Amino acid sequence: LSKLTKREAEVIRLYFGIGREHSLTLEEIGERFDLTRERVRQIKEKALRKLRHHNRSAALRAYLG
Repeated sequence: LSKLTKREAEVIRLYFGIGREHSLTLEEIGERFDLTRERVRQIKEKALRKLRHHNRSAALRAYLG
């Protein structure tokens, strides 16, 4: 999660329940940040894309040497 902004990382933690007893819905996360459910969904999707891209980049760098 270190590749994400603070907000992106927190949204991911809350959504997936990382370090918590349970996960939160998009609406519950939105209430915490004063954002709409749709905006939280967009932040979550952007964060997941960043994480996927970073993992692919690392694998490619390892392959190419």
